Amino acid sequence: MQWLDRARTWARGIKRDVVVLWLAARDRRVPWYAKLAAGAVAAYALSPIDLIPDFIPVFGYLDDLVIVPLGIIAVIKLIPADVLAQLRIEATKRTERPVSRGGLIAIIAIWVLLAALLLWMVIGATAVR
Repeated sequence: MQWLDRARTWARGIKRDVVVLWLAARDRRVPWYAKLAAGAVAAYALSPIDLIPDFIPVFGYLDDLVIVPLGIIAVIKLIPADVLAQLRIEATKRTERPVSRGGLIAIIAIWVLLAALLLWMVIGATAVR
């Protein structure tokens, strides 16, 4: 289970760093060449179009596991350290999800109501025949 925890931590770091790159591409303190590279890597990471399609066995996820992290590492080295630290704090704030039990209950209630409505419509349609 220890490797699973490390994998989760690594994945959260990658997710945060993609947001860092997205923020860096818009930050005026970042040099233009770093902005260009950050925008390209963030766009590729967030794009549904991959260099290697995901349906190809084994190699399909190769870009997600190798190309994107290498791009992130390369671009992060182009961003000034003080700016990077501030962007990471901002990215962490943006990627943290607040937990809302009320929202969860509302979504479940909507789905239950929609299912009940659909069931009522199906039963009503079969009763008419």
